[in-house]
Amino acid sequence: MMTTQPLIAPSAVDALRDALVSHGYTREGIVTRVGIEAAQGLNRYDPTLTLQLLGEDDPLAVLIQLFMCGRTVPLDHADPAVVPLLESAGEGAVRAAVHLHPYEKWWAISDFPRFLRPAPQDRRAEAVVPIGLDASLLRRATLTHRVETALDLGTGGGVQALHLSAQAEKVTATDLSPRAARFAATTAALNGLDWEILQGDMAQPVAGRRFDLVVSNPPYAVGPGTVHSVHRDSGRPGDALCAELAGAAPELLTEGGYLQFRANWVHRSGEDWRERLAGWIPRGAGLEAWIVQRSATGVVPYVDHWLELAGGEEALGQREAWLRWFETQKVEAVGVGTVVVRRSGLAESAVRVEEMSADAGELTGAQVAGWFARRDWLRAHDPLEASFLPGQGLTLWQQAEQRGGAGWELTQQVLKVPGDGLNWSDRISPLAVALLGGAGRETTLGEQLARIAEAEGAEAGRLAEVALPEVSRLVERGALVPADLPDPG
Repeated sequence: MMTTQPLIAPSAVDALRDALVSHGYTREGIVTRVGIEAAQGLNRYDPTLTLQLLGEDDPLAVLIQLFMCGRTVPLDHADPAVVPLLESAGEGAVRAAVHLHPYEKWWAISDFPRFLRPAPQDRRAEAVVPIGLDASLLRRATLTHRVETALDLGTGGGVQALHLSAQAEKVTATDLSPRAARFAATTAALNGLDWEILQGDMAQPVAGRRFDLVVSNPPYAVGPGTVHSVHRDSGRPGDALCAELAGAAPELLTEGGYLQFRANWVHRSGEDWRERLAGWIPRGAGLEAWIVQRSATGVVPYVDHWLELAGGEEALGQREAWLRWFETQKVEAVGVGTVVVRRSGLAESAVRVEEMSADAGELTGAQVAGWFARRDWLRAHDPLEASFLPGQGLTLWQQAEQRGGAGWELTQQVLKVPGDGLNWSDRISPLAVALLGGAGRETTLGEQLARIAEAEGAEAGRLAEVALPEVSRLVERGALVPADLPDPG
């Protein structure tokens, strides 16, 4: 049973849903009406082409004008079922009070994007933003296996909870903003979904409870800790919110449960950002974490990006104070990426912090599942007794330098691992190149190393000691694939 009420009464929700379906106000219905190009423009919140194509004010055209384009229409043109979500625009005209977006197989409720219709001054700080890039990237990276319980922490309009509903028996959604909680409750009700929706800060509403999967697209903007917009600012200085969320994993997760969230973090002068982020994960808590930086942005473009999204004269007044805070904190850049934490029951928490290559695609749930599956395999098996296959699409780049009359000397070898789009690039040793060349020949790693040791006149045990750390790295990357590794999906 929901703990937060929708924006409109349950009976009105049912009538609204029936009207949307009967008039074809769905993703497919809109594409059929205006074509794929105009529909894509609407998804980018650009209604220009759609408005040129709509023509007559039939019920579907009116719904598109109201809820996707933010336009005003005569009241008598609107279906009575949608009136509870409208507001007066004067002289017998109405406009939508919310942005009602056909999203995949659902409808999502939010405020209008600023460039379609700026929120009134008194609502701007509490605005519930539409589905944006970060929400999409988080969903792309989220694991998709079936779970009993799932939590969308900081749900906003409820987009992550919508996806969680397709894989979880029970969905809980939380938000600090009462307004956002009501929007999420409306999204759930309109889609016929039963979520538990709780109000409160971060994990406080679910204290003492554990979940199989927790996702969060929190208000992670790095700054001095002042709150100008609840979807952007957490009230914590710097990246303290993200550190707090990572630190809550032991109390939030069931055994084997995952926490996944989008995050920003500071790069401070004279400080290793990887070590800082590794410190977010509590030691001795049985956790395993994969923290992946997608990019890093200079402080000036970072601040300007957020202020451009906020708009308004008041946003410009924040710039000087924000940049001054970065200067006093010796922040040189802000990292952007994804944090994945699993409660693995390890004796000591294990953390991997790394940066994706410039030509990598965005992280996917399948890549996350594969990474943890390979880590599990490494813990459960002796690589020396296993046979390996080479990963798909590997590329080896070699660099050599001319040494006078002595000819060419190989100076480095770089292996590129597509990893279904991650495109990792790592320097590897000649020994690793030899092992990759021998993979797939139905011999164990130990047998491969024994043959190499015999050919080189080396001691096999010592060679294995040198090789195993690099082999583990190659397995983790997916460059060497254990022949008996099951499909993580």
